[in-house]
Order: sequence, then structure tokens, then C-alpha cells
Amino acid sequence: MSRMRTRTSRLLTGAFFGLLVLAAAHAARPQSGDHKGPSIISPRGPSLLMPTLNAARGRELFARRGCVICHSVNGVGGMIGPKLDATESVPYVNPFDFAARMWRGADAMITLQEAEIGFQIEIDGDELADITAFAHDIGEQRKFSESDIPRSIRRMMKERKL
Repeated sequence: MSRMRTRTSRLLTGAFFGLLVLAAAHAARPQSGDHKGPSIISPRGPSLLMPTLNAARGRELFARRGCVICHSVNGVGGMIGPKLDATESVPYVNPFDFAARMWRGADAMITLQEAEIGFQIEIDGDELADITAFAHDIGEQRKFSESDIPRSIRRMMKERKL
């Protein structure tokens, strides 16, 4: 019985300190996209370099990279793909879930991109992080308007009636 209590006590103490570390890490992270560099996460395993998520840069990339051709935000953009309006009913978002949804739709997205605009849109990991942040940031989405869309993308949308 004493051994079981000691083991349980150690487990609870370890869990408590683990939660403290996580809480401290979360509290130390700057809010609202002002984090200047990537986070390195290494919980007794391989180190993962987590990119910074910057919703303001994501807003610009969403338009410049051409995501807006097929997807709309705040009523602005194409209707071929799903709307990417953020919602207050989902307080936390796992960015890997967003990437997984994109992965599941990758074949269709690539086919549509090549058919409708003539090329495949290329983005890197940092850009995906920023676009993910924008797709889940209501405040940044409220700023999004047609004036954010570059002329070349607007022209493409108009020519193809997207």
C-alpha cells in the first residue's frame, strides 16, 4: 500500500510540474502574432521547430499566394473551395488539424488550381503557419477586403469569373 501511495504521489507530482511547465511556456508566449521567432519544443524526444503563427502576414499571403481565388473570408473571395471564416465558437485550434484537412483535399485543390489558374500554388511551412493563423483569427479576418487582393489576382478572378 505504501509503495502504491509513493508511486501515485510521484505521478501526481510529475503531472503537476508538467502542467506548470506547460502553463509557464504558454504564458511566456507573446499573444496576437507578435512572436518574433520559432519555438523549439523538446519534451524528452526529438526537437521540433515550431514556426511562428502570424495572422497579419497570413492575411497578406492568403491574397498574394492566391488562396483567395477559391476560398472566401469575410465575404471576399472565390466560392470554389470552402469558406475559411473563423468562428468564436471554437476557442482553440490545432494547426495540424488545419494542415490535415488541406492534405485530405490536396488532390482536388491541385487539380482545380491547374485547371482554373494554370499552375499549382506553392507555399512553404512558415507561410502555411501564417495562413493557418489568419484562417482562425476573427480580428484579422475583419480587416480583410478586396483592396488586399493584388491586381494580378483580381484580374485572374475576373477573367475566369471565379
